[in-house]
Amino acid sequence: MNLPSKHLEELVEHFSSLPGIGKKTALRLVLNLMKRDSDDVKSFANSLDLLHENIASCTNCGNLTDKELCQICLQPNRLNDLVCVVEDIRDIMAIEATQQFSGHYHVLGGVISPMDGIGPADLNIEHLIERLVKGSISEVILALNSSMEGDTTNFYLFRKLSQFPVKVTTLSRGVAVGTELQYADEITLGRSIVNRMPFDFNLVKK
Repeated sequence: MNLPSKHLEELVEHFSSLPGIGKKTALRLVLNLMKRDSDDVKSFANSLDLLHENIASCTNCGNLTDKELCQICLQPNRLNDLVCVVEDIRDIMAIEATQQFSGHYHVLGGVISPMDGIGPADLNIEHLIERLVKGSISEVILALNSSMEGDTTNFYLFRKLSQFPVKVTTLSRGVAVGTELQYADEITLGRSIVNRMPFDFNLVKK
């Protein structure tokens, strides 16, 4: 794509580096920004700066937050002995929308994917083990996407967790195989949480 300005080309490259954004869409976004007034553009750029500088991972669960602990971890009515393991913040948002889960979360930051060079050491697994060592958790729900990578990660975690006196469950198959949690409807996802099953039983049934 030949663009008349190196500044325009640079910004298009930045936008197109985002997932799901091609060069044509990136150009449309940049041209839209150019039509906005100076204050709008400065506010946009300032928000990006603040995002990078002030948002970090919750020290307890790994959720995104602008404080030490996220809003969910700070809620006093949450069940401290129940932890739901998810891939990223989008899954937390999907589960929270069901209003069927009252425990805490643990964000892995991805799933095991050898094809992408992602192994167990690249995920937030050791901190989950540290939380279990403290002995305050009685149940861990494995709520990863029903894919080859998600199932591989579930099985790895199940083996790691088996050394602890903790109940390990997974979502019931109300969520269709291959469906990402963030795209499941709230009623189906909510029922899958309520009707969760022991993880080892789920493996046998596959």
